Amino acid sequence: MSSTKQNPIVHSVVRELQAELHLKAGCEKIGLARESFAQILAEVGTKYVAPSATEPEIRTFFLSLRIDELALARACAAGHNTAWEIFLNRYREKLYLSALRIGREDSAARELADTLYADLYGTNTREGERVSKLSSYTGRGSLEGWLRTVLAQEYVNRYRRTKRLVSLDEESEDGIQFRAPEPEPVPPADTRLSRATDETLASLSAEDRTVLSAYYLDGRTLAEIARMLGVHESTISRKLDKLAKALRKQILANLQRQGMSRRQAEEALETDVRDLQVDIRRSLAQDSSGAAFSKKTAKAGVRDDPG
Repeated sequence: MSSTKQNPIVHSVVRELQAELHLKAGCEKIGLARESFAQILAEVGTKYVAPSATEPEIRTFFLSLRIDELALARACAAGHNTAWEIFLNRYREKLYLSALRIGREDSAARELADTLYADLYGTNTREGERVSKLSSYTGRGSLEGWLRTVLAQEYVNRYRRTKRLVSLDEESEDGIQFRAPEPEPVPPADTRLSRATDETLASLSAEDRTVLSAYYLDGRTLAEIARMLGVHESTISRKLDKLAKALRKQILANLQRQGMSRRQAEEALETDVRDLQVDIRRSLAQDSSGAAFSKKTAKAGVRDDPG
């Protein structure tokens, strides 16, 4: 892994944003000092930001993080009791319900959740420092989704450890090694999120679809998109940030129109993108008006201030 010292631009952007993000994340409430939070941001940025990324791209990356959840997780990992109390109040019931869905039995679910709590709190130490799984959360996805993944992995690990305790002779006597595993029942898919996402993307303007497709699907940099459309790259950075917020708001509204409560809609948006049955590339496909926009803008030579 690269050291945070190897990307000075990340540190520059962190210094620029640290006061804003420290306040936005509520770090004072959970006992996380600004300098400590800045180190966390620099660590995350250096790990996931491409070495060739520009300042606007790095700024967009930091502003896209689940900053409050990142602060809470890392404050828990550092042993701040206030943060741990907030964490338990917010996630204890959700963790138990997730464990129950995995273990399918109350005592097994509670045992699984309790084991995870110990790993999250950091009951073990290494070289005099507490070791908490929460120190590996980076804020790039929801903390709740990350916790479900960790919980599922712990269940798999426990299952493997249990299986190693059963001898091959015992399995042979029972015929277990010849028995075909029974498939897990597949819950009926709720297609409302896919429909809401599809409808929202399809309703975008040609310009917005062009920007989203170029950045998220084609992997173009902000500078490349800016040159393509004849604007300043900071304009593209601001546009992507606004689009992300607007898309979430519109998808939530679409889900509620389809009968979901506000809470159900927000929970649906935490789904793994791989579970969505929607062709994102098709929904963002550029039509003739999108091409016309690009040509018209490039021809006019429109430029924005870099503010």
